[in-house]
Amino acid sequence: MFSDAELQVFLDELDEKIQVINDNLLILERDPSDANALHEIFRAAHTIKGSAGVMGYEHMASLTHEMENLFDRLRQGTMRLTTEMTDVLFSALDTLKELRDEVTGEGGGADTAPIIDKLRAFLAGEDAFVPQAAAPAVFLALTEAEQEVIQAAAARGINAYHVRVLIDPQCQMKSVRAFLVFNNMERFGEIIKSVPPAEQLQEGLYGEGFEVVLLSGEPGEYIRNMLLTIAEVTDAQVTVLRPEQAETVPAAAQTPGAQKEGQTGVQRAHTAKTVRVDVEKMDNLMNLVGELVIERTRLDRFAALLRAHEGVDDLVDTLGEIANHIGQVTNDLQDQIMKARMLPIAQVFNRFPRLVRDLAHRLGKEIDLIIEGRDTELDRNVIEVIGDPLLHVIRNAVDHGIEPPEERVRLGKPRTGRLHIKAFHQENHIVILVEDDGRGMNPAVLRAKAVERGLLSADAAARMTDREALQLIFLPGFSTASTVSDISGRGVGMDVVKSQVEQINGTLEVASSPGQGTRFTIRLPLTLAIIRALMVMVGEQMYAFPLANVVETMQVRVEDIRRVKQTAVIVVRGSVVPLVRLADLFGLEASGADKLYVVLTGSVSGRVGIAVDELVGEQEIVIKSLGGFLGRIPGISGATILGDGRVALIVDLRALTEEITHRSQMEEAVSLAG
Repeated sequence: MFSDAELQVFLDELDEKIQVINDNLLILERDPSDANALHEIFRAAHTIKGSAGVMGYEHMASLTHEMENLFDRLRQGTMRLTTEMTDVLFSALDTLKELRDEVTGEGGGADTAPIIDKLRAFLAGEDAFVPQAAAPAVFLALTEAEQEVIQAAAARGINAYHVRVLIDPQCQMKSVRAFLVFNNMERFGEIIKSVPPAEQLQEGLYGEGFEVVLLSGEPGEYIRNMLLTIAEVTDAQVTVLRPEQAETVPAAAQTPGAQKEGQTGVQRAHTAKTVRVDVEKMDNLMNLVGELVIERTRLDRFAALLRAHEGVDDLVDTLGEIANHIGQVTNDLQDQIMKARMLPIAQVFNRFPRLVRDLAHRLGKEIDLIIEGRDTELDRNVIEVIGDPLLHVIRNAVDHGIEPPEERVRLGKPRTGRLHIKAFHQENHIVILVEDDGRGMNPAVLRAKAVERGLLSADAAARMTDREALQLIFLPGFSTASTVSDISGRGVGMDVVKSQVEQINGTLEVASSPGQGTRFTIRLPLTLAIIRALMVMVGEQMYAFPLANVVETMQVRVEDIRRVKQTAVIVVRGSVVPLVRLADLFGLEASGADKLYVVLTGSVSGRVGIAVDELVGEQEIVIKSLGGFLGRIPGISGATILGDGRVALIVDLRALTEEITHRSQMEEAVSLAG
């Protein structure tokens, strides 16, 4: 029985190897002659087979064994990769993922028999061919004594084999692997030579592999297959060695430390030193850093209070030095912890080449997918959320955006459509662009659809600019698809995408030109644990407005506030903006001041002004959950602790803005109906 930790190591390796097979299979589909991609696939399949066998997952081991057999034939050049074979291999990969889900309890009932039959059919079919040229013979330097031993064995009908064994570069116990190889070969033969010498192999002192001369009566293919069953053996080359093929050298030249050039020596390449850390431990560490940030703020406030008193200058200076040093250490610690939580966005992007490939095949489209910025790093919590929204945007681009090849040719476009996904840093955010060169969106069509579906009045639609009309795609229930498919066009999508992005304090924008294409721009915070916020006061209570949702701030006079029907509004540069007092929303005592500060926030279909008593300024805050006891409080997304120990509530500006906008639209609709 394996421990949870051992199972997790197996699953992590399995996910990594599945991704390797997926990525390199896509490369092979474009260029079947890419030997490196084929080698990577074979090695990954071999590793999965060995690990699954050790863990006792027989179906997984059997499936990867058949995949490995097919990849091996392709690698040897005795079989050609066809489109049908690629499709079956992708199906086998999907079945492998289902088997992985069975291990974690997320799925069940994967049947490997049909896909194994298809793989075996290729192996037994007519796709095999004889390569035109055999691989050149490999020459070994043998002493005269070794030559005589080989000749004597040949006289008894025993073959001499030159065996070259390659070991996974990531192998942590090279001496153990060498021992297992020797132990297995000595069960049916005799090793008369090894390069490097056996003494060095026992200490793991070899590069990517080693060579031996083996005397055995077994067939070479049997020996090779046996070696490939050993974990972390990535390849084994077995050729018959005849005495006349080897170079003869004096025995004195073969010293115990003699090494064949390019084959031996200690592996001195630098390897990354990493350690797996449980996610919960990282979260706890981040919480502690948050507490330290809070205490640093309190210390700064205490120093400021002391400066107001006379006769304590030395004490204040000393305290100031301590506060500055703690502040520097805290900033450095916070920065390092943030980096430790970061993961490359490749974890999300790696899913898309296969997705686009499969969708393009189903829809009969030709699409060139370009991905940039795979190494761009994001907080793991953001990574977990952003995958699904991106998936939907890409599906829409493939399904609705990019035209079929014949239509593109008629329009004077290249037959192959272009889909570009890019991630990059911009100030304190990560920007993700998804851009296609397809049909684009027509603002006039969007206005007409919104009116037709009752999502907007004809009057309101007519007043919209083209840029505002593009935002209509984010309204709940909005869709321009004439038919519903299992890919997209169900009328439930872009509003959910925008909602998911905004839930992690991100923003989603769209730009489009009819006939030229569409670009979605997603801006995401680097982390969800610590954010920049605008601090505001209402009475004696301080609130935090996440800056990602703040458009601008202004001061207005009470007499400038107007009423349209039941809604208070202000006019901002010619546009009417609904206005609410934060005091009214939370049941606080309203201020009697002549002037109010207004924070303008963004909305899918417009903007909303939220009136407060005072703007305190921007501040970096640590987000704290309200916990299960308080439950979900409308308009509040969390809390933060201030430097004086007080608690400030974080206002859920996105939810408030949507609610106020919806209420305003409903009042407008009722007014028009009356």
